[in-house]
Amino acid sequence: MVSEEEQQRIEKVFDELCPPPRLEYLAIEGYFGRWLPWWMMSSSAVPLKSLRTLMIDDLACCTQLPDGLCQLPYLEFIQINRAPAIKRVGPDFLQSYHQHSPRPSQVVIAFPRLHKMNLIGMVEWEEWEWEEQVQAFPVLQELFLEHCKLKCLPPGLASQASALNNLHIYYVHSLISLANFPSLVELKLNEILDLEMITNLPRLQKLTIEDCPKLKALEGVPALQRLILTDKDMETLPEYMGCINPRHFELYCSLALLASIAAAQSGPEWDKFNHIEHVKAYACGDDNSRKWYVLYTANPYNLETNVGLSFLSRGTLTFLEDTQRFESLFKMTRKTFSYICSLVMGPSMEDMNSCTFIDGRVLSLQDRVVVALRRLQCTEPTETIASSVGVSESTVLLVTERFAAAVWQEADHHFLWPDSRQTDKIKSMFYKIHNMHNCCGVICTIDTTFGPNCDHEKIESTQMQVIVDPEMRFRNIWFGPAGRLNHLNRLYDSELFQECEKGTWLNGSKLKVALDGPEVGEYIIGDAGYPLLPWLLTPYHEEDHSDYKAEFNRRHSAATTCAMKAVARLKDTWKCLQGEMPSPVNPNTLIQIIYGCCMLHNIVIEMEDDAAMLSSKWRNYSKEVRQLAKEDAVRARDMLSQYFLASRSSESGRAG
Repeated sequence: MVSEEEQQRIEKVFDELCPPPRLEYLAIEGYFGRWLPWWMMSSSAVPLKSLRTLMIDDLACCTQLPDGLCQLPYLEFIQINRAPAIKRVGPDFLQSYHQHSPRPSQVVIAFPRLHKMNLIGMVEWEEWEWEEQVQAFPVLQELFLEHCKLKCLPPGLASQASALNNLHIYYVHSLISLANFPSLVELKLNEILDLEMITNLPRLQKLTIEDCPKLKALEGVPALQRLILTDKDMETLPEYMGCINPRHFELYCSLALLASIAAAQSGPEWDKFNHIEHVKAYACGDDNSRKWYVLYTANPYNLETNVGLSFLSRGTLTFLEDTQRFESLFKMTRKTFSYICSLVMGPSMEDMNSCTFIDGRVLSLQDRVVVALRRLQCTEPTETIASSVGVSESTVLLVTERFAAAVWQEADHHFLWPDSRQTDKIKSMFYKIHNMHNCCGVICTIDTTFGPNCDHEKIESTQMQVIVDPEMRFRNIWFGPAGRLNHLNRLYDSELFQECEKGTWLNGSKLKVALDGPEVGEYIIGDAGYPLLPWLLTPYHEEDHSDYKAEFNRRHSAATTCAMKAVARLKDTWKCLQGEMPSPVNPNTLIQIIYGCCMLHNIVIEMEDDAAMLSSKWRNYSKEVRQLAKEDAVRARDMLSQYFLASRSSESGRAG
C-alpha cells in the first residue's frame, strides 16, 4: 500500500516531468499518484500537441481519466490498462474543448484524429456518460473494452463514432444489450454473461460470440457474412439461427450437440442451419479443439463428419425419451448428462464396437454412459442391471471401468484447489450461512466399501480425506499410501498438509480480529480427531467452556454439517460406494471409480451454477506464499473465538 506522503511525492515528480512539445509517443507504467500530472489534466495548457500514441498501464489510485487529452490534434491511439479505481468516465473526458473554447458557441470535436482506443482492466468501471449530441471520435475505427462493469454503452458512441467498424468487448459481464451501431463491420464478444440481445447493426459482416449463454435475440444484421459461435455447454443451436442468413457459420460446441448436427435431416437442429451456405462445426477431444467435425455445404448438398454412427444412435435406451423419468432415475438434468457424454468422448470410450446389446446392436456413447451410471448408482447386482438395459454382465463391468477411467482422465479440472476469487466466495458463504469468518472448508474422512469379486471373497474397504466447501463440493481428495488407515498419518502424508505448511494454500487475506492489529489467516475446520494447526482449527474439548469457547464450538459444529451432507449426498447418489458393487479386480480401477463418483458429484452441483463452470481453469499458485512459521494455532483459535463472541454481542445490541 502506497502512503499518502508517497503519493504526493510521486505526483510532484511527475508534475515536474513536463514532456517536450514535439513528443509523439508516451508510455506511463505503474503510476501510484491519486491525480495524473497537470500537463495531462489541464484543458487549456496541455503541452502534448504532437502526441500520437499514449499508453498508460497500472493507474493504481487514479479515480478519473485525464480530461486534457480530447483537444490533442494528432492523437491517434490511446490504451489504458489496469485502472481499478475508476468507476465513472464523465463528460469532462470529452468536453473540455466545449467548456473552455474562446468562443463558447463554437463546437469543437473531441479526439479529432483518434483511430483506436483500448480500455482494459478498469474493473470497477460502471458508468460511461456521453450524451448523443456531444461530438467526439469522428474517425475512431477500433474500440476494445475488456474487464469492466459497464451495463450499457453510451448513446454518443453509437451516434457520433460514425467511422467505428471494429468493436471488441471481452469479460464485460453486466452488459445486457448491444444495438444501433450503423457503421460496425466486425464485432467480437467474449464471456458477456448477461448479454440478451444484439440488434440493428445494418453493416455488420463478421460476428464472433464466445460464452454468452443468455443471448436469445440476434436480429437486424442483413449484411452478416460470417458467424463464429463458441459455447461448449450449449445443448441446442439458438432459435435466432433460423432468422439470420450468414454465408459462413463456424461453431465450437459439445460433442452431443455436434452429433445432433451430424444427423442432418433426421436430427433436431436441421431447420436452424440447413439454409446457411457453408457450415463448419467442431467439438474438442484430447486437447484438440477440432477433433470432431461436421462440414456442410448447402448447394450442392454435401455433409462430411467423423462422428461415428454408433454415437448418433441416440435414445436407444427408451427411458431417455422421458425427461421426468430420466432426471428422477439419474439425479441430474439432461444438460448435465450431455456435458458428461461430451467430457468422456475420448480414448477410454472410443473403439468399443464390441460392446453391444444382447441383440447385437452397438451401444452408442450415450448408451455406454447410461450403463455406467446405472452401475455406479444402483445397489442391485450386476446381473440385474445388465438384464434391465439389455446387455451382458461383462459389458456392464467393461463399460463402467472404461467410463471411470475417462472421467478420471478428462474431469480432473473439477477437482482444482480454489483460486483467490473462488476462495473469497467460499469464505463469504461460510460467513453468511454459519458466521464462520475466513473459513475455507471442512476436512473429514469418507469410508467406502466394495463387495467381494470373482477373485477375492473379502470386502474391500478404503478411506479418503476430503475438503468440502459450503456448496458440498469436494475441493481436495487424498487416499495416501496403501495400508495406512490412520487419519492423522493420512493428513501428514497429504498434499493438503504439504501445501499448507509451505504456505502455497490458504494464503489469502487475513481477518483482523481486534483494533490493535491481531489477525487470523485463512483456515479449514475439522473435528477433535484432527490436530490443531494454524490453518486447521478444531473445537475446544474442555468440559468447562467459557462463553467465547462455547460460541466457537457452536459455530464450528454448525459449519461442519456441510461435510456430513456432502458425504450423505455422495453415497445416496453413487450407491456403489455403499458396498454393494463387486470390488474391481484391478486396484487402480477401484481408485478411479471412487474419484470418478466424487468428480461426478461436483459436476452435478456445478452444472446448477453456470458461473462455476466458466471459471474452472488451471491456476498457478506458486507465487502466492503465506508465512506460517510464527503463527500460534492456539492463539489463532482463541482470538477468533473472542472475535465471534464480540461480533455476536454487537449484533444483539444492534437488534435491541
